[in-house]
Amino acid sequence: MPRSTAEDVDGYLAEVADQDRLTALIRIRELCRAELAEYEEVMAWGMPSYRRKGGEAEIAFVNQKQYVSFYLMRPDIREGFEERLADQDMGKGCLRFRRTEAIDYGLVRDLLRAAATTPGEAC
Repeated sequence: MPRSTAEDVDGYLAEVADQDRLTALIRIRELCRAELAEYEEVMAWGMPSYRRKGGEAEIAFVNQKQYVSFYLMRPDIREGFEERLADQDMGKGCLRFRRTEAIDYGLVRDLLRAAATTPGEAC
């Protein structure tokens, strides 16, 4: 999916045609909103993103051509979860889920909780 020009996350989600992916993205958004209560929800780099007020985006998600990606732009959190992330399809700063049924929402929730409770620098 090319970079979205949506002005907000609701607009972004309205662009997603695949129902399974839309359901997964909505669930990830719900987790972000629940766990990142002190964060702002914004559109950054054409994708839904979450940042501490006035800070850089630390978390994002996006619907891509081959997978759903969950971006964790906090190296300190990724290092702390190294064991649990070892079997995941990972890019430099993202988890890639080729099949929506393979999304480990418990892991996503735990990563979000760690980010919310531990101040750190986004890369």
